[in-house]
Amino acid sequence: MKKRIAVPSIAPGGLDAQCSEHFGHCEVFTLVDVEDSDIKEVSILENGKHQHGGCLRPVETLLMKGVQAVVAGGMGLNPLRGFRAAGIDVFVGKGTTVKEMVDSYLSGEARLMTDNHVCGCCGH
Repeated sequence: MKKRIAVPSIAPGGLDAQCSEHFGHCEVFTLVDVEDSDIKEVSILENGKHQHGGCLRPVETLLMKGVQAVVAGGMGLNPLRGFRAAGIDVFVGKGTTVKEMVDSYLSGEARLMTDNHVCGCCGH
């Protein structure tokens, strides 16, 4: 089964890129297309400047790019709710690089993000 996964990361992106610690302020999203647990393609999508109250813009952007799952270290409640409403699953991954985060998703180690995982910073 094919799936497109997005990981918030630090430019230039790619599998060896470091994951961004703050979803809304990430420089890029590394988009990873997988099929049957194999990585097929990797692409980079720049994240626009984060503005107060602009937490849902990445949700809309990733939805338009066909993303079906996001693997992150955490995020605020507003984008989490936005992803839920859009039908995009959000997972708390394990690792510091994009590849490690994707591997944690593919192996089943990443867990579905709940309200208890959300970031309390920046007014979220």
